[in-house]
Amino acid sequence: MNTPRAKTVKRFVFLLLPNFSLIAFSNAVEALRLANRMSRKELYEWRLVTEDGTSVACSSGLKIEVDSALEELRREDTVMVCGGARIKLAVNQKLMNWARREARRGVAFGGLCTGTYFLAKAGLLQGRQATIHWENRESLIEEFPDLEVSSAVFVVDQNRYSAAGGAAAADLLLKLVSTDHGPDLANAVADQMIYTTARTGKDEQRLSIPTRIGVRHPKLSGVIKMMESNLEEPISPPELAAQAGMSTRQLERLFRRYLNRSPKRYYMELRLQKARNLLMQTDMSVINVALASGFASPSHFSKCYRAHFNITPYRERGAQEDS
Repeated sequence: MNTPRAKTVKRFVFLLLPNFSLIAFSNAVEALRLANRMSRKELYEWRLVTEDGTSVACSSGLKIEVDSALEELRREDTVMVCGGARIKLAVNQKLMNWARREARRGVAFGGLCTGTYFLAKAGLLQGRQATIHWENRESLIEEFPDLEVSSAVFVVDQNRYSAAGGAAAADLLLKLVSTDHGPDLANAVADQMIYTTARTGKDEQRLSIPTRIGVRHPKLSGVIKMMESNLEEPISPPELAAQAGMSTRQLERLFRRYLNRSPKRYYMELRLQKARNLLMQTDMSVINVALASGFASPSHFSKCYRAHFNITPYRERGAQEDS
């Protein structure tokens, strides 16, 4: 059965980088496919490309066949750069030159998961807001301090799009479908995806603090939020307690009761996790990683890191480079 063809068919070009996130890619493509199905019109079409036109493996190892290598696009096209693990190894000058040329011609660009890093590296996000998976947010900010990085699930800024990865790719594409053809069609697509809570660009990526820690205590959540917002310049326990309207002893008891650790230990774990993300995802020196994580002394940082992760930060960096 032939389906009616829309007057204007919008084409998406998915640039698949090595180790791309399969869940983000498939969520995006399925939203387009279902928009065609539910409308009974060919509203969208898509092509898959890689740098050389050969198949590419996603982060889970599955290989995807593509339609072609890099090619000149139509000005009305939208490129979605699909990133994933080890994004820095997937970005090269040839890819960036191609993206810059197409962007100058008016082609819209989006980044799924760590595809946002590619857009930033290619200079396609100057003066724009963007988002990226929360695990990569700190490293993106460190490398591109002038870039406005949101913590939202997706961002639409003129003809630049970004989604944090995973289910957020569906949220972004549903938003684009709604913009192109109205919310009724977008809602019909969401129903088909069994996606009953499609999010907006104002929704945060991460679960709420009470959900993450499994405890609903407003003062405890407030203190943890202060900690997470002040990792580079840690706040002392007495000051945290004062801002939460309690004594230092009460703060200690609160953390011991609900999290089975002291506020100092919990804060240290947050800072060390940030440090590990920076070591794994940036080229920052170990000393600069220590400073960005609130450690004034490299030796103290190394000691704490080894005690927590059972490996020194220097060996961690070396293991990442060898992998």
